[in-house]
Parts: sequence; C-alpha cells; structure tokens
Amino acid sequence: MSTALPLRVGIGYDSHRFGEGGPMRLGGIDIPADMHCAGHSDGDAICHAVTDALLGAAALGDIGEMFPDTDAANKGKDSTVMLSAAVARLHDAGWRVGNVDITVVTQRPKIGPHRAAIRARLAELLDVTDIDVFVKGKTNESMGWIGREEGLAVMVTATVLPYR
Repeated sequence: MSTALPLRVGIGYDSHRFGEGGPMRLGGIDIPADMHCAGHSDGDAICHAVTDALLGAAALGDIGEMFPDTDAANKGKDSTVMLSAAVARLHDAGWRVGNVDITVVTQRPKIGPHRAAIRARLAELLDVTDIDVFVKGKTNESMGWIGREEGLAVMVTATVLPYR
C-alpha cells in the first residue's frame, strides 16, 4: 500500500553575498548588473532554492547532498544543470512538478523587469508551463545585510504530484 499523498509541498531557501562584476545569474538567465551572487557554483540562488524545495517535497535529499561544495567538479557549475538533475531524480522517483512560488528578497537588481524571462526559463527546466511558476521581488526596506546591498535571499515553495 502506498503512503504517498496526492500532493507534497517543499520549502527551499538560499542566500548569497554579492561579488563585484556582473552579470547576475538568477533563475537561469543573466541579468545585467555590476555585481553577481558569489558562490561555489554559478551562484544562481533561485535555482538553488527551487532545487531544494523540489527535493525536499519528495524526500529525495538536498542540493548539498547531490552537489557538495567540497567537490571540485561543482566549482562554477551551471545551476540549471543541477536543477535539471534534481528534476530527473524527481521523475525517476515517480513525481512531477506541480508548481513553484518564488520570492527573491533584494534591494537590487529589481526582479519585475526580468520576471517573464525567469518564469519561461524555469518552466522549461521544470517541464511545466509558465503559469506553474511565479516569481516575486521584494526589498528588505533597506534593513540589514540585504538592505545594505550585500547580498540577496530566495524563498521557494513547491508542490510535487505523483505520476498516475
């Protein structure tokens, strides 16, 4: 007897400090900016948080388990490759993406002008339509490390559904 619920929900989070020089890579697209998200991989905090949300929803691990930052092979790795591998793991386990809801907390870059491109790219990577992906940008009202433009944070909720 299967104990799988008809739907599961996962939460993902990632944050990165900014490094000098752009572009900023978020959600699989390059955003013109004079800074980037510094990280072991390409620093795409949206893809990282979506990866964790999906893996968590299906109880299939997390991004650090699949792509440890102690592995030199992951240095500078394209985060869309990591997200695609997580989606393949999801499919192999009998799950598919239902939807993802993403909140990016940053003073800059502004997310609104890039929302459609991020949604389209993520929908392609997740094998869903862009109506199943939403991206919101929020500021931190100039408070704390985000408000001082030292970095950004991303929160994601995701649903996964069993293939039937």
